[in-house]
Amino acid sequence: MASTSLYASTPVCPLYISGVIVDFSKSKKNVESAEVRISLRSPTPIKRGAGKALRQTFYPPMKFSHGDTFSLHVRYKKWHGMKTNHEDIVFEPEDMFRESSAGDRREYNKVHKNITIVVELSGNPTTEAEQLVSFSDETLELKPTTDEIFRKCPQFRILVIGKTGVGKSSLINHAFGVQNATASHEKPGEASIDHEFISPQNDRFVLHDSKGFEPGSEDNLKIVRDFIDRRRAMPDLKDQLHAIWWGLRLSGRLLETGVERFLTSKREGELGNIPIVVVFTKYDTLLDRVERTLDKSSIKFLSKAAIQELTKNSAKDKLQEVCIAPLEKFAGSSIPHVTVSTNGNHEETLARLIQTTEELVYRHVGTDASVMTSVAQRVDPGLKIKASIEVGKRKYWNALASSAPFKNRSMWDCMHVLHTDIVNVWNFQDPHEYLCSPEFRTLMTNMVDKLDVGPTADPNKNLAFGLSIVGTVAGVVAALAGPAAPIVVPIVASVVIANWVYEVYQQSRVALQRFMKYIVDLTLVLQTLALVAGNQELTRKAIKLAVKSYHDSPMSGEVHNRIQEYDRQFTFRERADRDSLDKLVQLLQSYNISAEEMSDLRGKIPAVDLSSDEPWDTVEKP
Repeated sequence: MASTSLYASTPVCPLYISGVIVDFSKSKKNVESAEVRISLRSPTPIKRGAGKALRQTFYPPMKFSHGDTFSLHVRYKKWHGMKTNHEDIVFEPEDMFRESSAGDRREYNKVHKNITIVVELSGNPTTEAEQLVSFSDETLELKPTTDEIFRKCPQFRILVIGKTGVGKSSLINHAFGVQNATASHEKPGEASIDHEFISPQNDRFVLHDSKGFEPGSEDNLKIVRDFIDRRRAMPDLKDQLHAIWWGLRLSGRLLETGVERFLTSKREGELGNIPIVVVFTKYDTLLDRVERTLDKSSIKFLSKAAIQELTKNSAKDKLQEVCIAPLEKFAGSSIPHVTVSTNGNHEETLARLIQTTEELVYRHVGTDASVMTSVAQRVDPGLKIKASIEVGKRKYWNALASSAPFKNRSMWDCMHVLHTDIVNVWNFQDPHEYLCSPEFRTLMTNMVDKLDVGPTADPNKNLAFGLSIVGTVAGVVAALAGPAAPIVVPIVASVVIANWVYEVYQQSRVALQRFMKYIVDLTLVLQTLALVAGNQELTRKAIKLAVKSYHDSPMSGEVHNRIQEYDRQFTFRERADRDSLDKLVQLLQSYNISAEEMSDLRGKIPAVDLSSDEPWDTVEKP
């Protein structure tokens, strides 16, 4: 008797799960954590995402074969309850295979008790590498992956709404590392919402500004809604609106008539999936106000740290009462909110805003737009590394071991395209294009070559990036004879480039090792550059300081030793590319620093004039 199941007689290719999103914004349950369980394998946790959601991307994708079981173990509690419960959400494998084979489906959706679960799917990693070979024409130039992303979505397009005085310009200036970012010059009524403001200091974002809502202003509400509708109807991603920030002050009447109606229309789905984040500005003024109202007698014997903690907790209670509760009355739980300050040591608040925005753009607009969100922002180095990984794994990083896209190319050409993608993601203010110059490329290539016999370190011991680099920077700065003294890099650009870069790429462990070292070295040099130069216009002196500091730090030797240790344990096999990618991701994430750490570390770096410039090949006289 013939089986009624398609899978009983037809071989089924496995699925590859590249990510999972758990959206509980419409549920009465507050999901605190979740983990993916496939058959008897070890559970894989899902991290918290933006708003009422969890999100996790898997590198490499998890293989799910026919015959495997698939479930999601969730831990939650009712929004206003204290008791924690557990539940297993079981998936039907045949449904997953059936829907994934219908057309070009790249995801599988399941709704369980108002919790929406999205299982993101990718192709067979081995097949993807083979496709790279078939699409690689040896007569064509290697092209950076970012070129294709920038063609589809050259800029992150954002609408900022808020009344005059709410701090819109300051918010944009700090988030995107520019000056005087405003389309309206803070004069209500002068600027059209259709005006595209593009800063010469950062052309990777487009700002649309609205003069905000006055009480009962139906005209302004209609202008914004019409603008959103027009942008939603545009066919090209580059012309669509990617996100909205609504700035509200932590004082006065919070939700006026126009705001209430707008939030209600968003809650009811009239504005579509456009990501909206409510931004409560000037958090520092709230902290100051709360601290002034503390009972002096109760804090008399408290330490400064204890007073700050008490102030934060009191401010949190005030926020809940005055801001969050009224907001959720109209917006429900579907519109996330972030409290920010652009004054003082509050870098983590801006980073939280950027992270929340990127998460929402990824879920509701698309991957290319989320990459551009990370490229445009200049607050969170972690998002730069995350975007570099996303760009890298699309093509070149996915085939470092197999050499699929690099056939018959010189190693210099291969390094060139890897270099360009990473530099494009970091998006420094670099009008002279020093970071893409032959001299800087030569510095990086020679560093990879020379560090093979350079510093040594215990591969099992992880060094903290921040303090290790800050100490080295301080030593380099202290060694300068004066404010105009040149920085002498250990491997000058005038040195003859290593012979191997001119050789045609051949599949080998040595080549793979050099690729991995180049990617990690360049990324950490750029992270060091972000630390020492911030959002200033780049000079060669600033770049040389970053190169020398990374090269002289014990971390550079540690990075190379860890890659060499991986190489010693590595044998070329079927999943060589995916294993190498996984190791790269692990290395990059282990040296990543947060925006809060970045702000703290900058305060520990001694002052040095990086505005003056100097040649690449300054050398010490004998």
